[in-house]
Amino acid sequence: MLEGKNIVVIGGTTGLGLSAAQALVKRGARVVVTGRNQESCNLAQDQLSDSGLAICSDATMEGTAEEAIAICRSSWGQLHGLYHVAGGSGRKAGDGPLHEMTLSGWQTTFELNLTSAMLSNRAAIRTFLEQGAGGAILNMGSVLGFSPSPEYFSTHAYAAAKSAIIGFSMSIASYYAKNNIRVNVVAPALVETPMAKRAAQDSTIQSFIRTKQPLDGGRIGQPNDLDGACCFLLSEEAGFITGQVLSVDGGWSISEGQIPEL
Repeated sequence: MLEGKNIVVIGGTTGLGLSAAQALVKRGARVVVTGRNQESCNLAQDQLSDSGLAICSDATMEGTAEEAIAICRSSWGQLHGLYHVAGGSGRKAGDGPLHEMTLSGWQTTFELNLTSAMLSNRAAIRTFLEQGAGGAILNMGSVLGFSPSPEYFSTHAYAAAKSAIIGFSMSIASYYAKNNIRVNVVAPALVETPMAKRAAQDSTIQSFIRTKQPLDGGRIGQPNDLDGACCFLLSEEAGFITGQVLSVDGGWSISEGQIPEL
């Protein structure tokens, strides 16, 4: 599916990003992945072997995506795709219900999720325009950007940032379609990653998830649940698809979800 494709994964050394990078390689791609932690970069490099390169850098800093793209091009030639996964919760900085939210929580959450996406997408768009051969961008959204869950997932800055990623992606998809540049969003529900540790270890939330994500017996998602969708949307098989949001959510967005009695 991806034979000969060169793809940069921003936030690709752990969790969803690493799982996707491994799947991309398995399907024939070569990848450059970025991450903020040197240890996770080293581990990712070992797992990706000769088909991947891992660099330690911060997605919220200007120049990170440019560096990764430059390494990709100098190593293998043309850039074909960018997958922006980097983001995270601003809960520790003060995100939460609006009446409790701090300005720091709002700003940190937007920097982690929306600013980082703008920076990487801008770098990819500039590269695709320079190359003149089109390309694909896939951005990481969340079902919380359009399908809220007030009882257990009330981080309002995070929801706003993920919703903004959808609007941002659709806007640039529209503008650059004439250049054969495709931009789509994948929106997961609760997936077992380091960021989701709080929810994954809460038995009450897990009971809720059994009815909110009812597919496959009702369970929390796993990173590899998204791999097929990501590989497809970054491949030529999705060459006539742009400006779309694909929910990979186990049924979250169509399920009521039952609040357990305490």
